Amino acid sequence: MEAKSLGIIGGMGPKATSVFFDMIIEQTAADRDQEHIDIVILNHATLPDRTGVILENKGELFLKAVAKDFKILEAAGVSNIAIPCNTSHYFYNDMQQMTSINIINMVDETLKKIHDTFGAHCKIGILATNGTVSSGVYRHGCNQYNMHLHEPEEAIQEHVMDIIYNKVKRNLPVEPSEFEGIINHLLVQDECQCVIIACTELSCIPIQKDVAAFCVDAMTVLVQRSIELSGKQTIAK
Repeated sequence: MEAKSLGIIGGMGPKATSVFFDMIIEQTAADRDQEHIDIVILNHATLPDRTGVILENKGELFLKAVAKDFKILEAAGVSNIAIPCNTSHYFYNDMQQMTSINIINMVDETLKKIHDTFGAHCKIGILATNGTVSSGVYRHGCNQYNMHLHEPEEAIQEHVMDIIYNKVKRNLPVEPSEFEGIINHLLVQDECQCVIIACTELSCIPIQKDVAAFCVDAMTVLVQRSIELSGKQTIAK
């Protein structure tokens, strides 16, 4: 497959963008510099908060701000665009209409992965921002695949938001066991077959393999699809 360049619209947040880039490098099968993917990264950290604009019905502020990124990436000649931010995919259709470049749909690719792994009618927990949960992007997608999305109870959701905004975004340490406890609550008490890690800040938190086995990390899915669409192979695990 012909090698193709990749554009990344990042900054949502900057730490998650950094981790996303590192994961692409680490998971691309390459023995020398020239075998890696040509990538243009826009760390557009001043983009309006996605949860805020969704909950306040001010999506035009985000779309107006991100429009310049598409123009830059078009001028750079990239073949595909990855946006490592789940909440921004609420605006996926609007964004795709703004550019002729293919935007990799992280939400749909993640749900395809879950459907292939766990099958139809499975019960899926979601760990994400209030914006992602309330937007319904994963709920609507699950309906299309005949899967059931379980949204966390209020106390759990508040805990998730605290981890995202008051710890990861502030570059403060998060005890992995704290995050694993939330995942296990969804798996055991709420009887979910798997959990979507649907916030790239949460993807920055390492978790044990026995817990990760029941999780599908949307950022990991986006990394793998970005590598494949760029004409490269991922490193077999």
